Amino acid sequence: MSSKEPALPPPVVDVLVRASTADGSASAMALTATGLVRTAVATAPTSPAAAGALGRALMAALLMAASKKSGESVQLQLRGKGPLGTVTAIATAELDVRGTVAHRRAEGRAREDGRPDLADAVGTGILAVVRFHPRWREPYSGYVPMTMRDIAKDLTRYLLESEQAPSAMGLSVEHGAGSAVVGAAAFLVQALPGADDGVLAELEANIKALPHAAALVARDGLDADALLDRLAGDVQLGARTRATPRFHCPCDEQRAIGALRLLDPEELREMVRRGEGQEVECQFCGVAYQLAPEAVREAARERVGAR
Repeated sequence: MSSKEPALPPPVVDVLVRASTADGSASAMALTATGLVRTAVATAPTSPAAAGALGRALMAALLMAASKKSGESVQLQLRGKGPLGTVTAIATAELDVRGTVAHRRAEGRAREDGRPDLADAVGTGILAVVRFHPRWREPYSGYVPMTMRDIAKDLTRYLLESEQAPSAMGLSVEHGAGSAVVGAAAFLVQALPGADDGVLAELEANIKALPHAAALVARDGLDADALLDRLAGDVQLGARTRATPRFHCPCDEQRAIGALRLLDPEELREMVRRGEGQEVECQFCGVAYQLAPEAVREAARERVGAR
């Protein structure tokens, strides 16, 4: 059975809103995700740098999964050489998302304004995007080097090079007193085939003029619809659709037993010899599963038998 889940902050309503321009030149998504980023950060002690990187990865995965079909999912991995190590986020088309940071307590350098320097904390490396589809025999994987010192810019490069989708993405997380997450917001604007250059130029100007979106969420209570309005400016939008993303981890005891099967066979044999149970903690949500000795023996039998 699992231990009690960690206490979480009061819930915040998160929203992802989507629309296309009335003339079909571009699609746009705006996301406010303060609640789910707080939830993700609360699963284990997390530094401000790790919270900023994780929050951005979670929102980016949601934006990329939102346009997929039911049953599909997108996994992002920021395989950086910085002190945070690998940052992972997985989102489904149904807007369930989870994520983790290899070294959650690590910090990078601070910028002159006191904010965490995420470029230093994540470091250079490889951005991996893996798409899963229930009908595919194997997932599709794409990679780009992380050279832009900005997660959103590296992802827009991926979208252009791997999916031929000219895009503009913004990801921001705002910290308050005690490094608490007080705002998280993101957007994704993509040009559509046959786009009007004038419309795209106007959208680009609006994006450049947009201040730190998460700060607007924290300070002014900006919601996803208002953020979309700021992106569109005078460009007319079509009908909007709204959905509620959430931090959700599908872990259970069977998955925890499955994690034991990944251990070295000799290590599993030693556990069996000691006749002890084993605690397995989910890296995504922090829930700990207390596995009985019988479960350890089952994992050992299957692991050794698979050799």
